[in-house]
Amino acid sequence: MSGTLATKPSLAPDETPEVSKWREAFTKITTGNAIISLLAVFVAIVVGSIMIAFTDTDVQESAGYFFSRPGDTFAAIWQSVSGAYVALFKGAIYNFDADSFVKGIRPLTETLKFATPLIAAGLGVGLAFRAGMFNIGGQGQILMAAAAAGWVGTTMTMPWPLHMIVGIIAGMAAAAVWAGIAGFLKARTGAHEVIVTIMLNHIAAYLLAWMLATQGVLQAPGSKNPKTAPMAESAVLPPLLGPQFKLHMGLLLALIAVAFTWWLLERSSLGFRFRAVGLNPNAAKVAGINVGQTYFFAMLIAGALVGIAGVSQVQGTVPSGFGGDIDAGIGFDAITVALLGRSSPLGILAAGVLFGAFKAGGFAMQASQGVPVEIVLVVQSLIVLFIAAPPLVRAMFGLPDPERKARKLRRQKKEVSA
Repeated sequence: MSGTLATKPSLAPDETPEVSKWREAFTKITTGNAIISLLAVFVAIVVGSIMIAFTDTDVQESAGYFFSRPGDTFAAIWQSVSGAYVALFKGAIYNFDADSFVKGIRPLTETLKFATPLIAAGLGVGLAFRAGMFNIGGQGQILMAAAAAGWVGTTMTMPWPLHMIVGIIAGMAAAAVWAGIAGFLKARTGAHEVIVTIMLNHIAAYLLAWMLATQGVLQAPGSKNPKTAPMAESAVLPPLLGPQFKLHMGLLLALIAVAFTWWLLERSSLGFRFRAVGLNPNAAKVAGINVGQTYFFAMLIAGALVGIAGVSQVQGTVPSGFGGDIDAGIGFDAITVALLGRSSPLGILAAGVLFGAFKAGGFAMQASQGVPVEIVLVVQSLIVLFIAAPPLVRAMFGLPDPERKARKLRRQKKEVSA
């Protein structure tokens, strides 16, 4: 009728307003975990730039007469920050001042060498995260893997590649057993894995010291130094790009571990149980999943992955024998790598390479620009800080909050249904 007013059609209770595909894609990008990780790295680098500028002597001198000639201060800041990050690039990716291409790519091989144990250990931590556990025992697992692989490499005689393979398996098995202790105690007694793995770290450190110095189980024959004999040549991981580079086959082991972990989590029934227990152990138990057994298996596999980090050092990085120079602190760095990679195998791969670049390039920054290498550690710590606080990153860049949008949609549905 001409006298009636047109009314706006109301939505059915199960209908929602249609959203543009472009807007939906933009929302997924801006609310996803990947953009938070990238922005966390960006903000950490910006803060690191400020610290580099403040610690530079030229910047400090020019700041003394800032109000008379401010351009000098800004020029000094630019020279300090740009010089530091150029040195970081040249020390981690490619040195374009090198005499040859072979020397130019050496920094990239150093980055990949440092990244190899970080990737492997990060996978072990990330897998435990996905199963709802905090594997903070990477240090002890790396030490046990180093001890087992070192014993095989120094006391047994086999042809290559059998000797190398046996060393790898022994190291991974020792780390798996060491991590499995925490998984078994959690499954049987409910003991918290954080406490147990911290204690196992201390036990592993003292146990390795005992094997190296007191009883001579690993100590080189005839030596009084707490160090093993050199690895047999048949047990050493061969170099990937020739003897002029330190990059060895441990990188291939790490890449195989990435592929295996991805398949395990995304394509296997065991990985499905890991993810189900990690999301909600009570619901998983109701669904018929043995939660305790899942915890145990997750820690076993996580320990084996972390063990690759120890094996790659003993049989690849320091085949001349090891003592206190095993970098067991990688077990703690792996927590940062797993957080940055959001416990995704591909994300951990990228995060491991990034932190390997920080480690390789940090020495170049210190040597050529005088930048304290501790600033690189501060940048890494800031990355963890910002990743652990997504609302802070979203507030800094004005990104939408996915939880707020979900609550708004639920409220709109209630209003329409009412």
